[in-house]
Parts: sequence; structure tokens; C-alpha cells
Amino acid sequence: MKKLSFMGECMVELRSNEGSDTSLHQSFAGDVYNSAVYLKRCFSDIQVGFVTVVGNDTFSSRMKDNFEVEGLDTSFVFSNENRSAGLYLIDTDASGERSFTYWRSQSAAKTIMSFLKPEALSTLSENDMFMFSGISIAIIPRDERPSFFRFIEALKESGVKIVFDPNYRARLWETPDEASKNFKQALSLCDVALVGVEDIIELFDIESANDALALCESFGVSEIVIKNGPLSVLTVLDGERLEHAIVPVANVVDTTSAGDAFNGVYLGSRLNDVPISRSVEFAAKAAGTVIQHRGAIIPRGIVETALAEQR
Repeated sequence: MKKLSFMGECMVELRSNEGSDTSLHQSFAGDVYNSAVYLKRCFSDIQVGFVTVVGNDTFSSRMKDNFEVEGLDTSFVFSNENRSAGLYLIDTDASGERSFTYWRSQSAAKTIMSFLKPEALSTLSENDMFMFSGISIAIIPRDERPSFFRFIEALKESGVKIVFDPNYRARLWETPDEASKNFKQALSLCDVALVGVEDIIELFDIESANDALALCESFGVSEIVIKNGPLSVLTVLDGERLEHAIVPVANVVDTTSAGDAFNGVYLGSRLNDVPISRSVEFAAKAAGTVIQHRGAIIPRGIVETALAEQR
């Protein structure tokens, strides 16, 4: 069985109930967590682990139960008795674009490096892939990031493919330069880069998807995917460049998690030896399906059915 682990933060998600300004719907979400869920739902034959820390609050307990309901391996879901789960509120405008308000200062996930001991490294080294994001790095305290990168280096040396999504959230970093430095280090270590063009253009002051592709190539990344919104997807695999057309979605309800769904389905496809063009096709179909529904993680069965029809 193929194995992939995602490291990052899952949070409590709150959003307004449709048609109401006073009642809220509660669920769980987070960039790499969303990817893990969509991968597992669509590729049940892959062992998908989530590497994180939860707190001692009621939401944390329900969160871990939810991980298991989704079929995720929780062997590396640790507990910090002195912390709690992070929380965010999402607002979506008429065009489907979203804005967020966060409460995460005491998020247990920030303490992950306290739990990644040698025995964890030994077991995670059995994975085929290990994925983290710019957010995964940002929530780790600055003085613990060197230990994080040593952990990633050790995984890579053991033969694990390292996957990185430079998901840039400016409010999580003290300065753009700090984020840029850490992202460059991550790009120098990763084997697969899954890049939203808006993130990398904003941070590195470049102008186009092709510039983003060239930036990743300069770090020696062997498999690069540049997600250029509804326009196209650019890829490089072992030096071969391709551009993939994307079918636009007319009924955009909520763009939350589009890139996360893309990442999960793309990685699941690639782990199953699906060619890169077909993997992009499946991933784009998943993203296009997710944005037609509210919330980061939509009801089970919808994306799976869309992919079955695509196949």
C-alpha cells in the first residue's frame, strides 16, 4: 500500500448558515488537512496520515474523531494538554471569494516539533511522500524551524518524496523576507512543488505563471505544478514542460479549498502512477467541483462521483 502523510494544522471552521446572519455552521478544515481528506475519499487504497497536535478541549476531541471518520491514520496526531484547537470564521462574498478571521494564538498545532522525536522520523521514513505547506512552516516558532528543516532533510535522505505547497498567508509571518527565506529552503528540499500562482507572485515579486515555474526550476524541483487559477495549469516533470487547459466553472459558490482539493487528487493520482496530464485533469475536476459548494470540505460522495464520471 502506498503511504503519504500531511503535516499541518486542522482548525475549527465556522461559517454562516445559508440565509442567516446569526447562526453558524461548524466543521473542521485546514489547507493540508483538506488535501488529506480529498485524497483519502478519492483513493481509498492509499494510506493517508495526518501529522499534527490537538489540544485538550472538546473541539480537539471531536476533531480527532473526525480524522478517524475520514479514514486518516492518526498515529501521529499528538495531544498537548495545555493548548486548544485553533478556530476561524469564514465570510464569502457574492462571487465566491472568501475572507477569514482567525483565533489561533494558542493552537496546539504550533507545538508539533516537541513531538517529532527519532521514533516518529523512523516510522514516517517508510512513507512514499510527505507533504507540508507554507502555513505548516509559518505556525512553527521561528527558533524551531531549523529543527523542522533537519527533519525534512532526514526524510528526504531516507527516500521519501517531499511535497511542498508555498501557501502564503502574510499575517502569519513577521515580514515577507522571513517567509521568502523559509520558502526558498523548502523549495530546495522538495521533489514536488504544488504552487498557487497568486501566492508565489505576491511573495517573490514576479509577474507570471511562467516566472513562477522558472523560480521553482531554479531550485532543482523535479516535478512542478503551477495552478494559474481558471486559466491553465503549467507543469514540469523531469524537464518536460506542458500547459494544460482548464474548463471554466460557471457556478462558483465558494472558492475555499479549491487548491487543497486539487493537491489531494493530484497526489493520489500520481501515487497510482497516473500520467501527469491525466492527473492534472482529475485534480482540476475535483477543484471545479468543490468550488460549486459551500465550505472547505463538501459532503462525501460529490467529488468521488465527479471523478468517476471523468474517468
